[in-house]
Parts: sequence; structure tokens; C-alpha cells
Amino acid sequence: MIDLVAKSPCADLLPLDIGTVTLTEVGPERMTSLAPYRGREAALATVLKQAHGVTWPAPNRATGRDGARALWFGQRMALLVGPAPDARLAAEAALSDQSDAWAVVTLTGPGARDVLARLTPLDLRPDRFKRGHTARSDLRHMMASITRLGADRYRIMVFRGFAETLVHDLRAAMERVAAR
Repeated sequence: MIDLVAKSPCADLLPLDIGTVTLTEVGPERMTSLAPYRGREAALATVLKQAHGVTWPAPNRATGRDGARALWFGQRMALLVGPAPDARLAAEAALSDQSDAWAVVTLTGPGARDVLARLTPLDLRPDRFKRGHTARSDLRHMMASITRLGADRYRIMVFRGFAETLVHDLRAAMERVAAR
């Protein structure tokens, strides 16, 4: 009989420290998409706040903090990251477990913005893409979710099948920024 071993999307690829930037994989987290039923947006926001202490995110925003965060994930959709969804949420929204679908990394360090600027068309200037801002955008040739968590800290998510490509592209950009 074969023993199957669960592996994270970036297993054996991370962490990377190049120049002033560090790339690490975010450990397994529960991720649940929330799509409110028609006319239930306010009720969903209330239950989300009561149950998990996070507010419904405005477009291109993230709320909460490590352990319980809500990311804007598209029109009338959010991604709850961290806790298992409270059962009351199911009465207000369609819930879908996304935990195994994504490769999630954190890019940190003084050159993190310069690294990302080589790969995405987003305007990452600090006065435009502030802490708590999030966007679904291109990252080189992949679709990604990019969230600014701090001054020099970004959370990047791509579909799990693109994990190796994500690390490859970020490594190349990190090397180029470090070589300047």
C-alpha cells in the first residue's frame, strides 16, 4: 500500500531570503468564500462581525488581522481567512471551502514593493495601495490576490497549481532587485 503524504503548495520551495526581501509560505489556513444571498448582505455583515470580529470588506479592502481576516474577493464576495465559518453564516450566504485551492505566501522586507512592481500592473505606491488594501490582479501571467498587510509586508495568493511558477517569478524579481 502507498503512503500518501500531504504537502503544502510551496513545499521544498520556500523560504527564500534574497537581498532585503524574504518570501515565506503561509501555513495551512482555513479559507472560506462567502457569497451573500440576494438581499442578505447586511445580515451577513452582522453575523460576520458577531461571530468572527471582522467587518464585511469594502471593494479592494481587507478587514481583521492575522487569525481572522476578511478579504474582498470580487463583486459581492469575500474570503474569510483563519477561522472555521460560524454555522450562522450559512443562513445568509453560500459558503465554499477554498482551503486547498490556493498557494499563499508572504513577501516582506524593505524591497518587497520593488519586487512586486516588477510583476504586477498595480500602483503599489504607499499613498495608493495602503495597509489593508487588496486587489485581484495579474502577477506576471497569473491571476493573483495581493493584499498589503504592513509597510513592507504583502500577502500573495495564486491558485495552488501555480505555486512553483509563483515562487520562480518572485525569486527572479527578488534577485533582480537585490542586484541593483
